[in-house]
Amino acid sequence: MINVLNPNKSDWKSLVKRPYFNNKSIVKTVSEVFKNVKKNGDASIKNYTFKFDKIKNDVIKVEKKIIFESESRISKDLKNAIDLAFKNIYKFHSSQVITKKKIQIQDGIHCWQEKRPINNVGFYIPGGTAPLFSTVLMLGIPSLIAKCSNKILCSPPNKNLEISPEILYACKVCGIKDVFMVGGAQAIAAMTFGTESIPKVDKIFGPGNQYVTEAKQYSMNFGISIDMPAGPSELLILADNSANPKYVAADLLSQAEHGIDSQVVLVSNSKNLIDQVSKELNIQKNSLSRLKIINKSLENSKSIFFKSIDDAIEFINEYAPEHYIINVENEEYCISNLSSAGSVFIGNYTPESAGDYASGTNHTLPTNGYAKQYSGVNTDSFFKTITFQKISKRGLNSISSAIQTMALSEGLDAHKQAVSIRTNDDEN
Repeated sequence: MINVLNPNKSDWKSLVKRPYFNNKSIVKTVSEVFKNVKKNGDASIKNYTFKFDKIKNDVIKVEKKIIFESESRISKDLKNAIDLAFKNIYKFHSSQVITKKKIQIQDGIHCWQEKRPINNVGFYIPGGTAPLFSTVLMLGIPSLIAKCSNKILCSPPNKNLEISPEILYACKVCGIKDVFMVGGAQAIAAMTFGTESIPKVDKIFGPGNQYVTEAKQYSMNFGISIDMPAGPSELLILADNSANPKYVAADLLSQAEHGIDSQVVLVSNSKNLIDQVSKELNIQKNSLSRLKIINKSLENSKSIFFKSIDDAIEFINEYAPEHYIINVENEEYCISNLSSAGSVFIGNYTPESAGDYASGTNHTLPTNGYAKQYSGVNTDSFFKTITFQKISKRGLNSISSAIQTMALSEGLDAHKQAVSIRTNDDEN
């Protein structure tokens, strides 16, 4: 990790940058994929799967029987773990559903909101070095609560032309019956346009590499909604001398192992803690199976010392981390001054791993600073909010003068007439 001592604000812009890849080449590739998938459908998907993944796959859709039987292909311990995670995630996300509340604005004027599910949703689940079956739960459970009618899932097949049974079991418990063996930008393009095998959706969810992230954003040019730009994973930890260096190092490593383009950041007002964490990183990482990935990720990562905790908090709000661990004595002060983060983990016994799997919160979160303007996935992500209003004649009379005055001021006399024709009508 790169050590930075009490940086000036003029240096913050460079410090908040994430690992960067050649975006122009990514955009060009994604646009070509979309063009070809739109034109050639399944044939293009198969060609790109062979080109990018070196896998020849003639069958795109997973048989429902294989999904149903997936439970028998995973261990009992893993099944129980997934079932526990399902229960906790379901409980937390169910609490987010807001019941209809009709408001009387004034006599004769009632307004309210109602939620309606987004009927056609598509999930992207990365395969790669670690099939993320937990992400199926994070997307599938709130869609189940929202009662979305049509749910499909795309995930790249492995070398045996299979989707991992862990992913399929998570699909089973979440009621996702249509699963397709396709990954990358071509999967996003398929869900954008629809192909012979894969239905078109209205909204696309899920994380991925920079190609997938660019493809999701590109899909919006064709009327598709997305959850958020969710790229390579990241973690920022704010820690002082009250933090346990072993725990801090373990949390940094847990995020660094996601991929070579992941980034972890330690922010502290204690040089001693930074030194201790650095030693712990070197001790702990050598026992881990993904050491090469971790070492590459740590090259993109930083330990930053701030003399002032207020400067540290200001920097963190500028960074807007996907995952944010607060390991300080005065945690309430840090919480109350937080403005931008995807998900927050508080105290020595709240590892980021808990939110990744089973505490109940969602782990599909905005990255690359997008936490400044995006929220993580929640139950509302699967709803549309529709406003309603009902006005009596008495209610309309009470606001008619204001409406007509405003309409005339904007030069919209038909708007004025739509009110006056009612208020001047003696028949009602």
